[in-house]
Amino acid sequence: MRAARLIKMVLLLQSRPSMTAAELARELEVSERTVTRDAQALSEAGVPVYADRGRAGGYRLIGGYRTRLTGLGRSEAEALFLSGVPGALREMGLEDAASAARLKVSAALMPSLRDASRSAAQRFHLDAPNWFKEPKAPDLLPAVADAVWDDRRIVARYRRGEREVERELEPYGLVLKAGVWYLCARVAENGGRDGHGGHGGHGGHGSYRVYRIDRFTAVVPADGRAERFERDEEFDLPGFWDERAEQFARSLLRAEVVVRVSPDGVRRLPYAVDPHSAREALRAAGAPDGDGWVTLTLPVESEEVAHTQLSALGPEIEVLAPEELRERFARDAIRLAALYGSGTARR
Repeated sequence: MRAARLIKMVLLLQSRPSMTAAELARELEVSERTVTRDAQALSEAGVPVYADRGRAGGYRLIGGYRTRLTGLGRSEAEALFLSGVPGALREMGLEDAASAARLKVSAALMPSLRDASRSAAQRFHLDAPNWFKEPKAPDLLPAVADAVWDDRRIVARYRRGEREVERELEPYGLVLKAGVWYLCARVAENGGRDGHGGHGGHGGHGSYRVYRIDRFTAVVPADGRAERFERDEEFDLPGFWDERAEQFARSLLRAEVVVRVSPDGVRRLPYAVDPHSAREALRAAGAPDGDGWVTLTLPVESEEVAHTQLSALGPEIEVLAPEELRERFARDAIRLAALYGSGTARR
């Protein structure tokens, strides 16, 4: 423990011109008295730590001393590429590895570049969760993340409707989408323990599937040991996720509505409904009528969802079919007219 702290102290001093005892104590999470003792121990070991006395004093390395202890470990190097998403690192249990990696890189840089990490952090920040949702990392996320990093098979139990099922999985990658963590995994041979295929897949050995990690109830190493699997190096996580996300979005669109949309409604339509479906429907639509309105057939999740989504366009859209949905919008219009008409009368 102390050896790691001494190494970190050397790296801190190497990355900055000087640091006060208070600054070092805060970074190392120890007392200033411990900092003094550690500095003396480093000096006795041949590391040229010099203490400047006085109110503005502090500790610094002299003689251009450079440590060779800046080599990155595998986990630190991998974590470094994710250093722009501190929340995700923390949830996966990689915050300490990323911190060590950044410190080593900072110590290895030329003095003129040592503020790079700070300047980058001041200019870019990723806030992944949706608005109005309290983000909560799944309890089993660190265990799943460890298996992903180590290419280790796992047996996962997860909620599927009203029951729990069990799968033996080869965890390939993690995706954080709108504050929700997903695992992209390949089902191991004889991976299904309940006779049914997992959600998001096509069944059979070698099929890739997507699992919501917050539905996992247990994750253990396969067969009770850390069994590694041979990763398919051609597997493309971003490409796989994009394909599955599009398939999922399309699978939800099980109904159709026929609408007439104004020029302003055409501009706003992709923001009210699924944008991909909206653009496809607009491309397939005929020419505008004499008023500039376009008639199109729009895929929707259900009439209920369509009512909620299309209501956002107000008078810029007219529902033509199905008749039940058109009548519902007509009733809404009558109620709105009565509401605003009575309001005008009161004023």
